[in-house]
Amino acid sequence: MFSMEEFKKSRLYQGIKRLAREEGRKEGREEGTLLTKLQIVPMFLELGLTVEEIAQQLELTLEQVQQAAQNQSN
Repeated sequence: MFSMEEFKKSRLYQGIKRLAREEGRKEGREEGTLLTKLQIVPMFLELGLTVEEIAQQLELTLEQVQQAAQNQSN
């Protein structure tokens, strides 16, 4: 039976750790991309684009765009 220290040195453990780290980075990038898109919504509204046009161009839902627009006005 492996001790915990031996297990942590194993290729299996290292592989799982690497995959978890990569998944975390991917989720972080996706969250950052979403936040950036939501910050751009007010600029597009000022340019006269409709909520529907913004949602389509930024690949967001109408609800996400509407929420970002409401947050801007508050």
